Amino acid sequence: MLTLCGFPVSNYYNKVKLALLEKEVPFNEEVVTLPISDEAALQASPLGKVPFLRTPEGSLCESQAIMEFIESAYPEPPLLPADPFAAAKVRELITFIELHLELVARELYGQAFFGGTVSEATQARVRRQLEKNIPAFKKLAKFSPYAAGELFTQADCAAFASLPLVGMATRAVFGEDLLLVAGIDYKPYIRLIGERPSAKKVLADRKAYQAKPAA
Repeated sequence: MLTLCGFPVSNYYNKVKLALLEKEVPFNEEVVTLPISDEAALQASPLGKVPFLRTPEGSLCESQAIMEFIESAYPEPPLLPADPFAAAKVRELITFIELHLELVARELYGQAFFGGTVSEATQARVRRQLEKNIPAFKKLAKFSPYAAGELFTQADCAAFASLPLVGMATRAVFGEDLLLVAGIDYKPYIRLIGERPSAKKVLADRKAYQAKPAA
């Protein structure tokens, strides 16, 4: 049995959880919050990040490595196209979503979501980078109706988990959603994915976790 470790507010945790649910893979969940201090957890995730996955063969960290394992171990239904080039295009989209959009916008999260303050210099740098990267992403994303085209893929797991965060963070800090400003009307797409049973489960579990009183 697989055990997904992390917590339901993490977008990367939810990306992996969505894939497991789409494939109807049996798995357990183990709440692991940050910072990680437990030595056993640090053996599984040496950088102290979530998610990580416990398997009968051992542990895996880094969400995309976990996604690739899931795809290989549980190939049906596929979340990557059989055609090598089409599969590479899905991976390309995931890289853009996570490295060139979400990771850049993440520098705003302290102010956007947690009551902190981000320096004006950091804000300016992040905005410049996103105003370069978002139009580049727009050239690759299809949204017809799914991120990579006609089929639901790993790119949709990543997009559903991360694009709303980019939009909300930029709106909170800059006063405008830079995805919408760039002409990426992603909200109907998020609603479309949100109608899937897997996504409904992810959203319900996140809401329930957020409603719990702080320990």
